Amino acid sequence: MRQPSVIARRVAAASVTLVVAAGAAACGPKDNDAKGAGGDSKPQKGGTLTVLNASPQEDFDPARLYTSGGGNVPSLVFRTLTTRNRESGAAGAKVVPDLATDTGRPSENATVWTYTLKKGLKYEDGTPITSADIKYGIERSFAAELSGGAPYLRDWLIGGADYQGPYKDKKGLASIETPDDLTLVFHLNKPEGEFPYLATQTQFTPVPKAKDNGTKYEEHPVSSGPYKVVKNENDGERITLERNPYWSAATDAERKAYPDKIDVRSGLDSSVINQRLSASQGADAAAVTTDTNLGPAELAKVTGDKALAARVGTGHFGYTNYIAFNPKVKPFDDPKVRQAIAYAVDRSSVINAAGGSSLAEAATTYLPNQKSFGYTPYDHFPAGASGNPAKAKELLKEAGHPNGITVTLTHSNDKNFETSPEIATALQDALKKAGITVRLQGLEDNDYRDKIHGVKTEPGFFLAHWGADWPSGGPFLAPIFDGRQIVKDGANFNTGFLDDKSVNDEIDAINKLTNLDEAAKRWGALDKKIGEQALTVPLFHPVYKRLYGSAVKNIVISDWTGVLDISQVAVK
Repeated sequence: MRQPSVIARRVAAASVTLVVAAGAAACGPKDNDAKGAGGDSKPQKGGTLTVLNASPQEDFDPARLYTSGGGNVPSLVFRTLTTRNRESGAAGAKVVPDLATDTGRPSENATVWTYTLKKGLKYEDGTPITSADIKYGIERSFAAELSGGAPYLRDWLIGGADYQGPYKDKKGLASIETPDDLTLVFHLNKPEGEFPYLATQTQFTPVPKAKDNGTKYEEHPVSSGPYKVVKNENDGERITLERNPYWSAATDAERKAYPDKIDVRSGLDSSVINQRLSASQGADAAAVTTDTNLGPAELAKVTGDKALAARVGTGHFGYTNYIAFNPKVKPFDDPKVRQAIAYAVDRSSVINAAGGSSLAEAATTYLPNQKSFGYTPYDHFPAGASGNPAKAKELLKEAGHPNGITVTLTHSNDKNFETSPEIATALQDALKKAGITVRLQGLEDNDYRDKIHGVKTEPGFFLAHWGADWPSGGPFLAPIFDGRQIVKDGANFNTGFLDDKSVNDEIDAINKLTNLDEAAKRWGALDKKIGEQALTVPLFHPVYKRLYGSAVKNIVISDWTGVLDISQVAVK
């Protein structure tokens, strides 16, 4: 996540723009939250599922994909050592075995992880999948020409920081051992109790060395999942998947693989996608989208139609929108000034700017409000729903600013309803009541990202957001608050430049835990401790609303991906 291109991929995979988004969410109780939803009859095999998307599925190579599980379409082709539990809501935030027989067996200090593959695993051509193939798949993800995937393996594996991939280094990574065709042993340079989560990343997809043709591999990657690629046109704009005859449900408890064929069509306008799903004419009746949400105006129309409202999946992906401060820039070096702004924030107006309460929920914690992250309720600077300007003025006076202050808020001009002008203007209006004059600095999105992630260019006061690489507090708190992750020459995400030994030590201590429930409690406690410093002001967590076709059955949308799970969908 340290390079701008990588963060762009990560945000594209995790963020919601409310009109064009990359995550939906776990279905709520009044929506289609159970398997079998979307129709009264039992799901049957057969038919063609159409996927209508705005963004093409570029880089269809397991080495280059970023999100855990590779998002929805890739997860039909790429199996990994572990995967997400394919259940709705919180149950879907659990990690479960995929190619492996279990989620991994750690050494006493969680620096060595051992996996055993299931027997009988085969590629689309009938050849067996071996441990050496998974090792090779991981190694090729280190090649510069196949960059774009998650950076954790480079940081975690012994020798990973200097490894250049198998095209330049034929010896491979000694830290990955394959003593036999079914066994892998990973040697890490530090304890990592969340390695089972990492093993869901597509870099753990088996790749047969004999079939690897470098950057062209994405045109026809060799399938280990229930579907194989039969056509990939215009760099992922049109992808056709058909059944892999050698995939066996006996070795895959997670993917249902009901449709005979998957037809992915991308490059569509978001309004067109929602119109087609709404009308559900012809093939569009058996259609879904994995990257387009309903916006405020569209949602208002859908809500007034009971039949359409019944075809909306609703829920949450682990994601937080917030104000960030650079404490090296005056007056934000004074904690009382940061606290004053926290008190002055009117979250009701911010939520209205984000599309209303149907699309956003107020946040006072940095961690998302889901159990798997270790969510621990706290509100260190209670502003109520509409702000506490009196308390803000009191703190400003204590800080030596009895007549208020004038500050600049940097935001993106991108219409994403997160870091965009609507949110910035709502904050400007609220802070004015506390004697804080806010000047707005809007930047084009690329310039905005470069500015806020550069150590030398980071502004003092700006809008930011963060999404989960997997449903845990670790990938939320460590990149933002671990002092050892401050990057001076590159994309830096520790925007508050926090380098607190007690925080760093607690991150290390939690990483040693292999009991993920216990780790979650510790992440929540750490979030509460860090929150006292007011280095960020959490604003809201997005709520996702997504249409699907009238003939689509078996709707499953988990808290892990926030995306309607194609592997569960039936169209007959």
